[in-house]
Amino acid sequence: MSYLNATHKLYTDVAKSPDVGLCCTTSPVWELPGLSVPKIMQEMNYGCGTTVSASDLSHEPKVLYVGVGGGMELLQFAYFSRRPAAVIGVDAVDAMLEACASNLKLAQQENEWFDESYIDLRKGDALNLPIHNESVDVAAQNCLFNIFKQEDLETALSEMFRVLKPHGRLVMSDPICETPLPQSIRDNDEMRAACLSGAISLKAYLNALVNAGFGTIEIRARRPYRVLSPKHHNTETLIPIESVEVCAIKDPMPDDGPCIFSGKTAIYYGDQDYFNDGKGHILITNQPLAICDKTAAALEALDAPIYISPSTYHYNGGGCC
Repeated sequence: MSYLNATHKLYTDVAKSPDVGLCCTTSPVWELPGLSVPKIMQEMNYGCGTTVSASDLSHEPKVLYVGVGGGMELLQFAYFSRRPAAVIGVDAVDAMLEACASNLKLAQQENEWFDESYIDLRKGDALNLPIHNESVDVAAQNCLFNIFKQEDLETALSEMFRVLKPHGRLVMSDPICETPLPQSIRDNDEMRAACLSGAISLKAYLNALVNAGFGTIEIRARRPYRVLSPKHHNTETLIPIESVEVCAIKDPMPDDGPCIFSGKTAIYYGDQDYFNDGKGHILITNQPLAICDKTAAALEALDAPIYISPSTYHYNGGGCC
């Protein structure tokens, strides 16, 4: 049985019988005025973070969500885009689409503002999306792409890039792992389907986004997620797995490479009122400025009185680019 077949079987099973412990979402459920999330949606929240951010969702954007789960994030996206078919949910598993549709009916009963027509559920595959070119403002997936092996991951990212409008946003949450996993774990289809053995390093994750063509990347969160212990898995050491939340923006690729924001900040502490590096970056004395990693490296090379903070991996917007 291929790893994709294992994934299909697992999510068919958990659609029919929710498994609360399947994933451990590291972000709290949104608390928004007038938003009630049905309990069954929370139980079927098979993700490792969140892809819903108000900063991405102004002006009622057209949203695509791949891998619908119980429908919770679809409902949250619809909160910001309240019109028919403004949110498209795509899933390859019939049972999951059926469960999600049922959950959306419950959400309509619990939320006066919500109509199930706001969400367009479609049968489809992340590797061949049933979506027109450059037709959505925001695309999202939660704890899905880590399942894919490299070639399929490249295809899935290219599909997301294809359907996004220029300057559109791909928002993702996935497990990552900085410790090389034993090959026996990498080759375990069931562990891959359960979002464990497919985790790659943050560097490899970002490289995949850059290779897909995204010119700006924001690392918005990075948290502990799970551990693989020798007591329970075929490994000699304890292996920590983290979750990461990333936004990749379909900006043109700069000539000198992508702008990756990992949470670095620059603070000028010299004797002048401000510092101008001559490349569009002006630092006011003792005022923090969020900067991309590329700008951080350039400023450090100047040997100027500028403090560059380490990466926090929790970038919240603003800054140099």
